[in-house]
Amino acid sequence: MALEIDVLTLFPEMVAGPLGASIPARIQERGIATIRTHDLRQWGIGRHRSVDDAPYGGGAGMVMRPEPIADGIDSVRRPDSLVILMDPVGEVFDHRRAQDLAARSHLVFVCARYEGVDERVRSLVDLELSIGDYVLTGGELPALVVIDAVIRLLPGAIDELSTDEESFAVGLLEYPQYTRPPSFRGLDVPAVLTSGDHGAVARWRDAQARARTRDRRPDMLEKPAE
Repeated sequence: MALEIDVLTLFPEMVAGPLGASIPARIQERGIATIRTHDLRQWGIGRHRSVDDAPYGGGAGMVMRPEPIADGIDSVRRPDSLVILMDPVGEVFDHRRAQDLAARSHLVFVCARYEGVDERVRSLVDLELSIGDYVLTGGELPALVVIDAVIRLLPGAIDELSTDEESFAVGLLEYPQYTRPPSFRGLDVPAVLTSGDHGAVARWRDAQARARTRDRRPDMLEKPAE
């Protein structure tokens, strides 16, 4: 059964464009995932379809009103939905969460803009996600990051070995990869990779993955085993 995704945004073109190319496009063409975008302004208030207003208490910028977001969520939500607000204060997204979302049947992404959403919107969602400790102009790019990471994990999306051995899948960074030519600007492909000894290759890759993780992300080795 295909994963269904609905994205609520003020800028549908920011979402639809990247998802219409390369692997995300092929995933949708094969029916592995269905992704729909919805313009929040269709639920905007009044003749001008207003979706934001000045913050109570004063301050810079505008805040997204709760009514259009609530109506948008209500229009697409169903019993099996998981509604996700993309917000800098949310849980930091990682591979484990991507695996969890890939096992769901329906995801709804709410993309914040301006100074964020009215606090009462948080009561309408099931999960808040961030892609890191920085602020972007809106939730569309973070939503794209999450969607791309999730749909590539769906059965049949890409070669299963690609997702089984890549960084974070087994708690380590991925080992170094090489291809032709065998020598490039004085740097040679490690001899073990052309030896034909599959056992030696596997041991080399494991050792390299552990060394790279220890050097670049020692925090990953400090995590307790699941």
